[in-house]
Amino acid sequence: MPVSVLARGATAGSPAADEAVRAVFAELREVDRVFSPYRDDSEVSRLGRGELAWSEATPVVREVATRCLRAAELTGGLFDATRPDGYWDPSGLVKGWATERAARLLTAVGGLDWCLNAGGDVVVSCPSGEPFVVGIQDPLDPRAVSTSVRCLSGAVATSGTAARGAHLYDPRTGRPTASGWLSVSVIGPSLETADVLATAAFVAGSLEIVDHTDRYCALAITADSSRATTVGWPR
Repeated sequence: MPVSVLARGATAGSPAADEAVRAVFAELREVDRVFSPYRDDSEVSRLGRGELAWSEATPVVREVATRCLRAAELTGGLFDATRPDGYWDPSGLVKGWATERAARLLTAVGGLDWCLNAGGDVVVSCPSGEPFVVGIQDPLDPRAVSTSVRCLSGAVATSGTAARGAHLYDPRTGRPTASGWLSVSVIGPSLETADVLATAAFVAGSLEIVDHTDRYCALAITADSSRATTVGWPR
């Protein structure tokens, strides 16, 4: 997963900023070591093979499991970390949770505006009051931007099939998601929640779940490039 940090301000080139960026990457590498379902030695993989009992899992894994249950409750079951084959795979939550957690390391550097981008999911903080402009990728052309939003703080998360193909399933049926949408992007204060809501809305084929969630708004893009938005999406 590509990860980048964009920083500006009087302290952007300081040793403190450099150290914070290194700490961000170290934090994300550690999360990958623990949670990646593609690593045979990760705790997630060991749990899946039955080599590790839940009672033996580290506190951070149990914390994420609790967050996954809360996400399922928030979305009425549209988000579910347990796959149809019974394998527990929290990747759909871990990406946003881990990026948001790592981003807090950047807030310790005074006088710094920053934008942390992890695989297209973005966390922003601009104490200067000058926003970053965050592009929303065109799901039909990965080299193009469909639209952009100005962000002073908070997060932008996108879910869909453009980057990874058809990888989402509908927990209600256990089958791959059938949707006329190509992507759903959600803006809000928390990247973890925005990512979960984007996934749930894409699975549902409806933005209603975002519309009913305070402080979050969404944009959906269809195969014919038409758009649907919730109230509050910036024009």
